[in-house]
Amino acid sequence: MPGIFRDHLLLGKHAIVTGGGSGIGQRMAERFAEHGAKVTLVGRKQEKLDAAAEAIRSSGGTSRTAALDVRDYAAVEPAIQKARDEFGAIDILVCAAAGNFPAPVAGMSANGFKAVIDIDLVGTFNTCRAAYAHLRKPGASIISISASQASIPIAYQAHVCAAKAGVDLLTRTLAIEWGPEGIRANCITPGATDDTEGMRRLTPTPESRRRVEQSVPLRRYGTKDELADLALFLCSDAASYITGAVYYCDGGHSLVRSTLALAEQP
Repeated sequence: MPGIFRDHLLLGKHAIVTGGGSGIGQRMAERFAEHGAKVTLVGRKQEKLDAAAEAIRSSGGTSRTAALDVRDYAAVEPAIQKARDEFGAIDILVCAAAGNFPAPVAGMSANGFKAVIDIDLVGTFNTCRAAYAHLRKPGASIISISASQASIPIAYQAHVCAAKAGVDLLTRTLAIEWGPEGIRANCITPGATDDTEGMRRLTPTPESRRRVEQSVPLRRYGTKDELADLALFLCSDAASYITGAVYYCDGGHSLVRSTLALAEQP
């Protein structure tokens, strides 16, 4: 699956991708490897990480894995140190680990709310904070995966709205604080992306899928490849003066929607 850029755009660079064992994170990791980067895949399930890493190696790429929970700083810190020891300074850091489930506030447990905050927001902080000492300075690029829930209130998504709003502002704050050292930090906000766990949970029926598709100005779902190409651009020298930005890759959905078409709720 060739990208839109020439090969070896990232030759010799080291990318760490949380949530790299599946979905959007995995596709971004694959794209980086296609362009010459050495990739460390981070996730909770070793079997998923092994499969993703083997797919990269079978295509001629270089990869390693780290099985951990990004909510646990004590696990994240030594894993990033080990990645740096094996693959060198970190050039690219993608925070793609996330959690979601549709639930009304009155029907959501405190633990359920906290779990999403901890995975999305605290996990992004933990990853960035633990990686800071090992980021290439100057030259490192941080990409956080956000969601339109960060700026658009959506019923049954209060936990994600709160978490992703925090991710956006955390990332933009990093751009200010770490910019003088040559570290860039940007967000990618995916829209309705096909073949992802998130869309399977949020639109579990053919009717709910069609409602979302028809609400997108481009009248189709996005692809993981399109998000991977945006990530490739943002971590390349072509984006060397871009930091603190939030990039929507959603077919224009955020321009027109006020609610997400979910499965019917009580």
